[in-house]
Amino acid sequence: MAKVENLVTSIKVEIDAPASVVWEVLTDFERYSEWNSFCISIESNRNIGELVNMQVRIPDTDQVIPVHEYLVAYEPERLLSWEQRPTDDNKDAARRDQYIEALGPQRSSYFTTDLFLGLNAETIMQEHGAWVKKAFDQVARDVKNQAEAIYAKNK
Repeated sequence: MAKVENLVTSIKVEIDAPASVVWEVLTDFERYSEWNSFCISIESNRNIGELVNMQVRIPDTDQVIPVHEYLVAYEPERLLSWEQRPTDDNKDAARRDQYIEALGPQRSSYFTTDLFLGLNAETIMQEHGAWVKKAFDQVARDVKNQAEAIYAKNK
């Protein structure tokens, strides 16, 4: 069973844009490189259970690493989630959830979590938790900035 100590949670940002615009930002995978400073590339066919292939940048470095996970939740304007599953070669496992909440017709909020799972959860948290937190906090700010820019432009 996963421990709460193995959960990374980003800051929660309030966004001056509807939840539908935030959802549009999160699911427009082709444009991630334009606004997302952490996940600079993402490919997915948006089908539950299918692969999500990403390129992520470790904060404060030029290091980009490939990440391959599976789409596990796709709930418009509410939740987008994927998870890393253990394999014979790599026992690491995690689940990332991105939450959108409507705060009214023109406002919403966003935050993301990453729950490290499996045999290596505590080690992953110790070795990677701090930079994942830093990256996710920046993603929250990036989502806010992108959604507000799109909404202001299309008003």
